[in-house]
Amino acid sequence: MLARVFSCAVIGLDGVIVEVEVDTGQGLPGMTIVGLPDAAVQESRERVQAAIKNAGLPYPRIRIVVNLAPAAVRKEGPAYDLPIAVGVLIYSHLLPPNCVDETLIVGELSLDGTVRHTRGVLPMAAAARTQGFKRIIVSESDAAEASLIPGLEVIPVKTLADLYNHLTGRRLIEPFQPSAEEPAPLFVPTDFAEIKGQEHVKRALEVAAAGGHNVLMIGSPGAGKTLLARALPGILPEMSIEESLEVTKIYSVADQLPPGTPLIRQRPFRAPHHTISHAGLVGGGNLPHPGEISLAHRGVLFLDEFPEFGTRVLEVMRQPMEDKVVTISRAQGSLTFLANFQLVAAMNPCPCGYFGDPVKPCTCAPSTVTKYQKRISGPMLDRIDIHIEVPRVDYEKLSADRMGESSEAIRKRVQAARDIQHARFSKLDSRSPAIMCNADMRLAEIRQFCKLDDAGDTLIRTAMSQLNLTARSYHRVLKLARTIADLDSSEQIRAVHLAEALQYRPRMTA
Repeated sequence: MLARVFSCAVIGLDGVIVEVEVDTGQGLPGMTIVGLPDAAVQESRERVQAAIKNAGLPYPRIRIVVNLAPAAVRKEGPAYDLPIAVGVLIYSHLLPPNCVDETLIVGELSLDGTVRHTRGVLPMAAAARTQGFKRIIVSESDAAEASLIPGLEVIPVKTLADLYNHLTGRRLIEPFQPSAEEPAPLFVPTDFAEIKGQEHVKRALEVAAAGGHNVLMIGSPGAGKTLLARALPGILPEMSIEESLEVTKIYSVADQLPPGTPLIRQRPFRAPHHTISHAGLVGGGNLPHPGEISLAHRGVLFLDEFPEFGTRVLEVMRQPMEDKVVTISRAQGSLTFLANFQLVAAMNPCPCGYFGDPVKPCTCAPSTVTKYQKRISGPMLDRIDIHIEVPRVDYEKLSADRMGESSEAIRKRVQAARDIQHARFSKLDSRSPAIMCNADMRLAEIRQFCKLDDAGDTLIRTAMSQLNLTARSYHRVLKLARTIADLDSSEQIRAVHLAEALQYRPRMTA
């Protein structure tokens, strides 16, 4: 009798239903797994056999063939251990054939029969609900993650023996019930009130947070660039449930969900080292996995020592910065990962770090300064909306007892500006991709929402000729001015808003 059990594979960020078929074959006792399995799936033979025996159940001494369909989908990882074991038990008449109807099963088995954690449970649970399954059986440690998908019964299992007793009706396992406790308050690592001075940089970061704009901070060592960047998540608006689910799905697929955190509510802050490879940054591998820019989705990607990153590493970021997604192509096909991140970069003005510093003289030759600054290409700089200089802080400000404005107060203004943008963009055609903030606006939205008065038109005309703005820079200035006007609760972009936006354009320093 052919036994059928349903499991799931993860392709990119989406789940694909996999049918596990178990039947007998010709030859000596053993197990053969077909259906494009990788090495981890092939090793299921030993894990399943040991787990069944250690659960106190007989393992059939016949030739068993396991087919994972569809065969065209690559199967990777140990998530098929539990469904294969259940299929073997059904084929051996130890379980009734209809005991797993409308049920998806996912889980890795230890040799003693314990069910272990599996990556990618959230997209698997989403696929199960989409395909009409009523319940999903997962490891006890993955139950909270699977329960994020409504309308799906989650059965948490500790061991294969517990699942056997549940499916035979001897000792039923209660479906998992999500905790009703209030989530813990969001953690703010650095409060803006603790940062002395740098008021104009704080203002630039407030504008960046309000509109989702990219930022480049330039300053001498020790001026506070890294501290300011790490304080930025504290003024970003809280994530909506849709954004949280998007981020959680990426972290689930990458197997980077923090322990005890089934749903990510804090905006991501990723700070990779400059020695990272381009595959580590944008994603890749033989079976592509999300990179740092996808792990920073809906959050901040902080690149410290910006010019020290490899030229190829930075250039592969240009397309994701525009399209908000990254597409990785392989011979087997293409996968698309979400990558709507906010870039915050920091750099020194020269190799020694003191070019233009009023206190410590620079020891670099002019040609060295120019060469260092040109490590960042023009197209990359053109994609950064806000360029801000971070000067050293005077002793009087550092030693003063007066605290600055708190992150909570700044976040309220940022949230108010985001609410204005949400109300504005919610009226757009629902068939077009959703726009969350001003930085996401396309040409049609810029034309509709970034109209200038006569004074503003004269100012931008002068700036175009004097600053040599490209077409991309022109549109980015308009989006930035729209954000500044939103912070000012102004329906119209006035000349003062446009003037502040133009101050954030890059200046030649060498």
